[in-house]
Amino acid sequence: MTMSTRASQAWVIARIEMRRAFFSKRGLWVYLLALFPSVIFIGHALEMKFQQRRWASGPKVTAALIDGVSRGEKDSEVLRRLGEPADDNEWNRRKYKEERGPNGVRRYEEQPELERHRHMVYFDGQRRVNLHFVNGLLESKNVRGIGNFEEDRSIYAGVFQYFYLRLAIFFGCLGIFMNLFRGEMLDKTLHFWFLFPTRREVLLLGKYLAGLTAACVIFTSGAMISYWAMLWPHSGVEMQAYWQSVGWSHVIWYCVAAMLGCVGYGSVFVAAGLLLRNPIIPAAVLLAWEGINGFLPDVLQKLSVLHYLQSLCPVPAPMDSDVPALLKLLLNPASPSSKMGAILGLLAVTALVLWVASKAVRRLEINYGTE
Repeated sequence: MTMSTRASQAWVIARIEMRRAFFSKRGLWVYLLALFPSVIFIGHALEMKFQQRRWASGPKVTAALIDGVSRGEKDSEVLRRLGEPADDNEWNRRKYKEERGPNGVRRYEEQPELERHRHMVYFDGQRRVNLHFVNGLLESKNVRGIGNFEEDRSIYAGVFQYFYLRLAIFFGCLGIFMNLFRGEMLDKTLHFWFLFPTRREVLLLGKYLAGLTAACVIFTSGAMISYWAMLWPHSGVEMQAYWQSVGWSHVIWYCVAAMLGCVGYGSVFVAAGLLLRNPIIPAAVLLAWEGINGFLPDVLQKLSVLHYLQSLCPVPAPMDSDVPALLKLLLNPASPSSKMGAILGLLAVTALVLWVASKAVRRLEINYGTE
């Protein structure tokens, strides 16, 4: 049998199996994993759009006038130069004097005068400016945009690496690829495939291609929907500069990382479905190994799928500032591999695992009574 004939048979098997891979009742929860981050980003985008329309409906001033306001100015001067604010609130507050008595107990002696506070808000089309006056003089000036593009990009990088790669794609591939053989064993239908006039390695390849197609379409689409939702509320010069510089490159590398995650984890789980009856054991071991990846020596870190996937991500994941100092000290991330090295390393590991799976499928014997 020629290689072209085997490739044609594998493609026929993959086409038959795609319906099962995409619409298996056991795997419908995979769609929820893939789309969960997009729900969060779409909600955030709608909130930003609402705020932009709310502030844009009120009076606007130029950015130059806003930048010219300085601390210590009178509220009457600001009103004369900038005009009516989008929001204006005034209130009075009593001043209190703090003293320490002879017994060390604090006492508060009220003074007769009142402080006059005033809070005015201006909008220049992109930024919201909060001006706080005390007794008619500008005490503080806070300028901030409706949305922070750099912050949103950093948040997406964290969601992609900590949720998408570590959890969503991991468990999604577990659900899709474990069912390729183990699911048919449970349904008592695998023997029909073994009656098909083709080698078992070709059957393995066809099923793997079906699962890989489903996983790549589902998770790449989910990642791109989330990315679009993150970018949607941002506009203007900043976004134009982003697309002209690194925008499309970032989109491509996020897609490549998602697809290679499906390639690597998919091969591991299809092999586990052939070698082991209980999928919980290999999933738990692999999840624990990937979870402690950042604490391992450099050599051991490079034996994980996650290390190479993170090397492909265009933006590093942020670290929470509240992480204890001891934990930061123990974390020792290995230097990322080159993108080409990461791709070749993942493909080499996938080829090795599929070779092991091909040996297992040739020795596989069907005994539905023990399942």
